[in-house]
Amino acid sequence: MKLLVRHQTVYRYEATAGRVAMRLKLMPVDSAAQTVIDWRVSINDQPVTDFTRNAHGEMEAIWIRHDRQDEAVIVAEGLVETRETHGVLGWPATRVDPRYFLRSTPLTAASPAIEQMALAIDPDIGALARLHALSAAISDSVTYRAGVTGANTTAAEAFAVGAGVCQDQAQIFIAGARVMGIPARYVSGYLLAQEGDVLHETHGWAEALVPGLGWVGFDPSNRVCVTDHYLRVASGLDADQAAPVRGSVTLAGNIWIDADVRIAQAEDGVEERQLQRQQQQNMSSSAGNLNKAG
Repeated sequence: MKLLVRHQTVYRYEATAGRVAMRLKLMPVDSAAQTVIDWRVSINDQPVTDFTRNAHGEMEAIWIRHDRQDEAVIVAEGLVETRETHGVLGWPATRVDPRYFLRSTPLTAASPAIEQMALAIDPDIGALARLHALSAAISDSVTYRAGVTGANTTAAEAFAVGAGVCQDQAQIFIAGARVMGIPARYVSGYLLAQEGDVLHETHGWAEALVPGLGWVGFDPSNRVCVTDHYLRVASGLDADQAAPVRGSVTLAGNIWIDADVRIAQAEDGVEERQLQRQQQQNMSSSAGNLNKAG
């Protein structure tokens, strides 16, 4: 299927920023599961064109401004054709040894409870079946509930609470897979949950390295391997490393951040243009009504 996406992130600064530096992971790449037809990224209406391929085979850019800024409006938008591969990404080109993804981070460190859950799964059923069982166990143990965790919540903390969002469930999956000795990583991107739905946030899931198949995507929050409704953008050891935008700013005062994602299915050239115009109109309307969020 073809997916149209418009992802806008607005950073507003209480005091005028003297220096802003951002790392952008907002440019999807071709893979066994998707082909990028058209994609562009801009900041304050200026195109960002210096994306380069990193060691993971993904695109990223660094944007730095030394003049004073009141806000930074980041827009990533385009058209991507996705394919149903039953979650199998295979072996994308990379310069990173897969064993790197056995490395724990503060966000993905396994607690004794996570270790117990992972090690209770029969090791003789094979890696793929073990990972499916792990995903199901997380879905059963951690209820999807917004507002009980935050960006800095660790896998261990979310598992202890028994609730969280896609980021928490994916990081628990990663922690459990690594306990099993299986390399695993966090993936950021977009999800069209149902045909015709319009969502307003990015999505996160996990990938694990399965012998004979390569990297396979698992989404514990939806109890599935990823499908053609998923658009993959970036990966990392945890959600922080795979974040679409990370940065630093020199200023005194608060920063407010608002993000909005519009994603829709496109069937043909005429509909693609119509949907794109509609998305732009919707975003123009919503941009004037963005609420401040701490």
